[in-house]
Amino acid sequence: MNTNNYLVIMAGGIGSRFWPMSTAEKPKQFLDVLGTGKPLLQQTVHRFRNIVPAENIYIVTSANYQELVLEQIPGLTAGQVLLEPCMRNTAPCIAYAAWKINQQNPEANIVVAPSDHLITDETQFEQVIQTGLNFTAANDTLLTLGMKPHRPETGYGYIQANEERNELSIHPVKAFKEKPNRETAQQYLAEGSYYWNSGIFIWSVQSIMNAIRSYLPEIAEIFEQGKNIFYTGKEQAFINQNFPACPKISVDYGIMEKADNIFVLPADFGWSDLGTWGSLWEKRDRNSDGNTVVGSGVHLFECSDTIVHVPNERPMVLQGLDGYIVVEANGVLLVCKKEEEQRIKDFRESVITKTSVQ
Repeated sequence: MNTNNYLVIMAGGIGSRFWPMSTAEKPKQFLDVLGTGKPLLQQTVHRFRNIVPAENIYIVTSANYQELVLEQIPGLTAGQVLLEPCMRNTAPCIAYAAWKINQQNPEANIVVAPSDHLITDETQFEQVIQTGLNFTAANDTLLTLGMKPHRPETGYGYIQANEERNELSIHPVKAFKEKPNRETAQQYLAEGSYYWNSGIFIWSVQSIMNAIRSYLPEIAEIFEQGKNIFYTGKEQAFINQNFPACPKISVDYGIMEKADNIFVLPADFGWSDLGTWGSLWEKRDRNSDGNTVVGSGVHLFECSDTIVHVPNERPMVLQGLDGYIVVEANGVLLVCKKEEEQRIKDFRESVITKTSVQ
């Protein structure tokens, strides 16, 4: 295993679209959303077991979740958990990890991955990641993984690939596209040069630091001040004092849409960002009526295209539901049409405002 390979997992979000199961106290990445017996964060770490040495794994998360991370990932040290004192989107957390890793290994080659995605073909995933690492180790590039689209999806951003490609089928990026309407998504699917933006990145530590210096100099300046503080007892105090000064900006807007050395590696390994209950319904096995159930006590009658996620000990009888989300967790029962699931964040805010429920 290459000791220059590093993994940075972004695990600071609260997963509000997966409410009421995902809460600010225990967000989606720490939950067994799929009913497999393993939380999503554990699954994410596990799929890199043949690629990245355990000591080269870093998890960036909220200071509130340090104990959860250490509890769920045995063998991880406190120094491998990078604690954000506040949420500042993805660019600052990636910068923090890069400057820290560079202090230890200037030859580092880094994969950046979200903590809460689903990947069903892990063998293919390993091959793609290794291809990407080989490419970025030899080239000053910022590489993103583009997922081959299987449907006209309106919930993902897209990456338009340039027609030219190298022997690894890696393309320069022509453009990043916002989430499209259905008609535009159908055009993207038909054209064949558009890929779903996975939010998985690969780059050398020098390439990403240089990009941050060029396009987000105010963030670079903050972490340059701490280069002799990382891996010391003063690190967390430095981060607590300086991290809040970082602007709230994503790495996509701050760097990927501006830099001229962006490449995309098309891939197809059963990926989903599991951003919504509907996406979970699409990825889980369904019965002949299109229903998928997590919960051993659930009994369905005349139901179709419905997802049910309830505790195993909870007996539940449902009749006549077509295209619904039914979730019980943390003292809350949610019954919502799948087509209205974009409103779940609003439902959550309304309930939090009026009650003590989180």
